[in-house]
Amino acid sequence: MSTSSTFVAHDGDGYELLMGRWSRQLAPAFAEFAGVSDAHRQVLDVGCGTGHLARTVAERHPAAQVQGVDLSPAYVDHARRHHAGEPRLAFAVGDACALDFADARFDAVLSMLVLHFVPQPERAVAEMRRVVRPGGVVAAAVWDARGGFVANRLFWDTAAAVDPQAVARRARNYTRPMTRPGELARAWREAGLQDVQADTIGIRMDFASFDDYWAPYEGQDGPGAEYVATLDAALRERVRDAVRAAYLDGEDDGARSFAALAWSVRGRAPGA
Repeated sequence: MSTSSTFVAHDGDGYELLMGRWSRQLAPAFAEFAGVSDAHRQVLDVGCGTGHLARTVAERHPAAQVQGVDLSPAYVDHARRHHAGEPRLAFAVGDACALDFADARFDAVLSMLVLHFVPQPERAVAEMRRVVRPGGVVAAAVWDARGGFVANRLFWDTAAAVDPQAVARRARNYTRPMTRPGELARAWREAGLQDVQADTIGIRMDFASFDDYWAPYEGQDGPGAEYVATLDAALRERVRDAVRAAYLDGEDDGARSFAALAWSVRGRAPGA
């Protein structure tokens, strides 16, 4: 992520609870959409988090060497520890807007669930293009926060109904860069990438109970937890009770399944 990232990152286990379990599901479909193949021997995962996309690429393509970079040292440390058995994976701390790699270093450059947290994502896209070889693949995916991210909307819409201060935070989360229809494809074309194709990728977010759903908001990772940490005890309880009622929605506590859509884009660097 960018050095001015709007994502609060604290702990790898916390990220796993918040998002890692979902990026693990999204990664295979995104890699397939991106067109990563056995011909892509050197792959960069920008904003790798705890390493699920990098691991997916390595598992699907036995000859691939995959380098992950993320701004969070905690996430990089988690990725290194949990993927230590795969020698074709490497992880390093790095800024999406200033990648520490030579021009045309990689056959494919991927970024999943990151660009919407970079305040100047066009800089990150330019860096992704710079480090890919001519003819190489550049692809990204971000959540459709406003129109396709049901679990996230349940939290923010309910919190905004209870706490007026949550309204502005909700607006920031629904209007992040690269999350509007057509925005990723436009950024790819403006960066000079060719054969640009855009689509949506869907998964299901399955929760065992309300406690399973709520747990990330009591942590220290991501915008929701950042907001909940600002609340006094009484308001936190009111928000939690309201979100619980929305989660239960007239039924007993238990499993729930919410749809989640990600905008996706891929393109090819000119040349070759």
